[in-house]
Amino acid sequence: MSSVAVSSIVFALIFGGSLVGMALRWALPVEHLGQDAKDTMRLAIGLVATMTGLVLGMLVSSAKSYYDGQKNKVSEMSSEVILLNNSLAVFGPDADQIRFYARQTVEAAIDRIWPKDKSSLSQLMPKENDVFISAQLQSLVPKNEMQASAKAQAVALLQNLRKSNWLMFLESEQASIPPLLLVVVTSWLVIIFISFGIFAPPNPTVISTLIICALAASGAIFIILEMYSPFSGLLRISSAAVRDALNQLSAAR
Repeated sequence: MSSVAVSSIVFALIFGGSLVGMALRWALPVEHLGQDAKDTMRLAIGLVATMTGLVLGMLVSSAKSYYDGQKNKVSEMSSEVILLNNSLAVFGPDADQIRFYARQTVEAAIDRIWPKDKSSLSQLMPKENDVFISAQLQSLVPKNEMQASAKAQAVALLQNLRKSNWLMFLESEQASIPPLLLVVVTSWLVIIFISFGIFAPPNPTVISTLIICALAASGAIFIILEMYSPFSGLLRISSAAVRDALNQLSAAR
């Protein structure tokens, strides 16, 4: 289910809770809404609101850390592609075929992670397209110390690229908000808004305020879900760094 759909459901449940609270306001006996009852409920709901704020803050922080981590990996992989190209340039025409297949591999990765068709899903699972590159790289025969050093660096960079690609994929497989935690947080928000509705007079100003607050709470859920999907949706990580690296490979002749 998309982050828009989930956050919309959360909004409906939260705001629905405030409407339920307004209905309870008229259904409950007057003595249940006395000052002592109000004070007790405010203290109890204050505890729930504090726990909800702490959990939401933790979820946002965790999602932001994952999002930044994936963004940094894209930048690191892009820089490694550029450094690989620079190492291969030391071999001159002898490495042209390797650079050609490297360009193809990077282009395939871009199309897989950032598909041109917006309806297609992003695929982070690496393809073994670099096997041929690795074999060709091993077959290069250095003619001097500079080329020997460049070959060693190129081999290490290729291994780092493979490792970073797999890490990016494996982390994405485990990165998501646990459904049970989402249900619990949503339940807490519903409870809080029910309490708002019980003590809120049903006038346009109050209802508008409750709608805005419900949007803000569901917006936090939306942001968390979007940051856990960094290669799709509204907060998609840009492919500009990888395309710049591809341009470096394309410029190499």
